[in-house]
Amino acid sequence: AATLAALRVGQDQGGGMMHNGVCITPLAGSRPDAGARRLIVQDLSPVTANRPNIFFVGLMGAGKTTVGRTVARRLNYPFFDSDHELEARCGVRIPIIFEHEGEAGFRDREAQVIAELTGRSGIVLATGGGAVLREVNRAALKANGTVVYLRASPHDLWLRTRHDRNRPLLQTEDPKGRLEALYAERDPLYREVADFIIETGKPTVAQLANMVLMQLEMAGFVFPPAEIVPESAEDDGPPAQDTHS
Repeated sequence: AATLAALRVGQDQGGGMMHNGVCITPLAGSRPDAGARRLIVQDLSPVTANRPNIFFVGLMGAGKTTVGRTVARRLNYPFFDSDHELEARCGVRIPIIFEHEGEAGFRDREAQVIAELTGRSGIVLATGGGAVLREVNRAALKANGTVVYLRASPHDLWLRTRHDRNRPLLQTEDPKGRLEALYAERDPLYREVADFIIETGKPTVAQLANMVLMQLEMAGFVFPPAEIVPESAEDDGPPAQDTHS
């Protein structure tokens, strides 16, 4: 009863290269620190300088939270994670929400959080892996910011998440197969909303953040020079696990 009360309180409180986009993947056999990249042209929506928000999409474990937080720190932008915001408002972890309200209930709450956060200005937002499932969320992301899809293969995602018990959708007998199914379902939706597609692969968090900032700058995204801060030593590792859904 206490858990459901907390959920209700939370609900009441939160109600070649082209400038259009680029997919960056490491060259086969190259060292992660070599800086060499293979560029693949993508037919993505144009980026304009009057869209100051930066939104990250991708499957669970792709690195949206760690890379997004690094980009936000470099630009001195506020950073938000939609899953973490949802948990803070509800007062319980996401698996508890799934347990009591099911995935549909969770998606209702998620849509409320996405609507509120995408309505802000000048932020970096890491979305939950399933945020793109609802058309209203995709529309809000496309209309209010520049969307970066951090893509990773189902196998790499499985390696990053296989020991994580805080992901309700992966609590099955075949989590790798589940990731493959989620990828098949969601990859087209990520591509639909994305301005940029960046392969996470082997680059470190710092390198991925640099790729994001480079592509945004090439596309005409204007960053006041005084706001950019140096990268920190904690950005040297690989992308960490991020959102749950």
